[in-house]
Amino acid sequence: MPATDVSPARPVAHRHRVRVYWEDTDAGGVVFYANYLKFFERARTEWLRTAGIGQQALKDETGAMFVVTDTQVSYRAPARLDDLLDITVAVAEAGRVSFTIAQQAWRDGVLLAEGRIRIGCVDAATLRPRRIPDTVLHALPPLP
Repeated sequence: MPATDVSPARPVAHRHRVRVYWEDTDAGGVVFYANYLKFFERARTEWLRTAGIGQQALKDETGAMFVVTDTQVSYRAPARLDDLLDITVAVAEAGRVSFTIAQQAWRDGVLLAEGRIRIGCVDAATLRPRRIPDTVLHALPPLP
């Protein structure tokens, strides 16, 4: 599929810049497909941090933690060594126990990859689903 030069479809809650390092590439010199999930994870973590939510503090103070329950990623164009990528985070859906996050990887206005990542809230001790703490829900921007 050809690269797309478009803007994100929904308002972006957060942008995180990632430099592609040698360790991120495969034998072909392009970013290994699974590493986009790492880039997306880092961007989500920084998004929460900018909302005042540290994941270790969340676990320590409330016993809650987030886990990935589902991923779907489409790849549009390759990223290569030393590229500077913009990784976006936008809440697509929010419930009482999970979020669905729309994420994209961009380089100079070209869409490289996009995904939908479902994040569930679980009790850290039992790993059973639990409600997202109200402090978290109130700290996040409202859905458009």
